[in-house]
Amino acid sequence: MTTVTYKLETFEGPLDLLLHLIDKAEIDIHQISISEITDQYLEYLQDMQELELEVTSEFLVMAATLLSIKSKQLLPKPPVIEMDDDFDYLFEEEEDPRDELIRKLIEYRKYKGIAAHLHEREWERSLIFSKEPEDLTPFMPEVQENPVKGLHAADLIAVFQKAMRRAAKRNTVARIHRDEISVKDRLKEVVSAFEHVGKGGRLLFSKLLHTEMSRHEIVVTFLAVLELMKMKQIVCYQNRLFDDIVMEWRGEGSIDEFSGIEIDY
Repeated sequence: MTTVTYKLETFEGPLDLLLHLIDKAEIDIHQISISEITDQYLEYLQDMQELELEVTSEFLVMAATLLSIKSKQLLPKPPVIEMDDDFDYLFEEEEDPRDELIRKLIEYRKYKGIAAHLHEREWERSLIFSKEPEDLTPFMPEVQENPVKGLHAADLIAVFQKAMRRAAKRNTVARIHRDEISVKDRLKEVVSAFEHVGKGGRLLFSKLLHTEMSRHEIVVTFLAVLELMKMKQIVCYQNRLFDDIVMEWRGEGSIDEFSGIEIDY
């Protein structure tokens, strides 16, 4: 014996069932056939009873409503009475018994669409995970107190004027600029310094400088040392990085032998 299994869809109410039947028939709500919809609706209720499913009262109320509308449509319509021009009666057009049901179906479809949209938004929101905000105060930089808080522009101007008056009372320092020395003359002075240490003797570059030397004199001294290295009279090296430059005399000549050399600068 073959067992037949029935599976009925679950509907939230009679309007939901009617919308399902209308969509299944692919007809416009305004063009529904009450006779066909009523037959399909009653057939569904009969299937529920055969499967011993509980049929709620609202489904039965809708069945009664459909039968009432169907019976009204089956009743003959009253004949149209033609009136003479002497009579001016106004007859209200009889309302279609389907209108109220159609309005309910349209409204239910609208709210059903809104509910589906909200359900979709709820599902999307369930995929988002949030975290409670933490106290980030320990990681915030400390706000430095304003050093001039409480002071006004007039106070700052007064302090500036006082400092300017104090500076005006200081003695003016006069600087006497020495005559610029040439690389050739400075080279002779460096050779003269080596005469006291002899061949193989060593001098520190810092010994050739003094605190009162100008920037120009320091540069000229460095150029003179480079010239002596170029002439292979001295070698220079450092014991460590950024240490003082050690100069070692390797030449044979005296200071008089360097008096005739030609240097372009």
